[in-house]
Amino acid sequence: MASDNDLIKLYSQRILALAADIPYRARLDAPQASVKKRAPLCGSTVTVDLDMTDGVISRFGQDVKACALGQASAAILGQNVLGRSRAEVEATRDALRAMLKDGGPVPDAPFDGYDVLEPARDYRNRHASILLSLDATADAIAEAERAACA
Repeated sequence: MASDNDLIKLYSQRILALAADIPYRARLDAPQASVKKRAPLCGSTVTVDLDMTDGVISRFGQDVKACALGQASAAILGQNVLGRSRAEVEATRDALRAMLKDGGPVPDAPFDGYDVLEPARDYRNRHASILLSLDATADAIAEAERAACA
């Protein structure tokens, strides 16, 4: 069981501030792609809507129903998502997963704000919620690319 100090460290003021200020929190009208993902263990859900222009995200919206850690992760993504390619989003998702599960380094800039979630490494039951926005965004990009080729 986590001690009170561990939980205070995990739910830092920075995480709580991010969770309270998620960018692009509104769903988009008529997006090119829309993906809803759910973390089965905790029930967190994220729906991502996006448009792609010239291989990068040009419009983005997200509906986040998650714990503070999942919300903080969605906020970090939202701060940096516009203008990003599929490769950048997937690389960030993979780096964040490695950071959480394998003790890897923090994702590279501009997504280096995920350092705030390093204390969550020891809370495996929260990893899926933390990765949810990136997973949904990567899937939405793939969906938009498939639709563009059809």
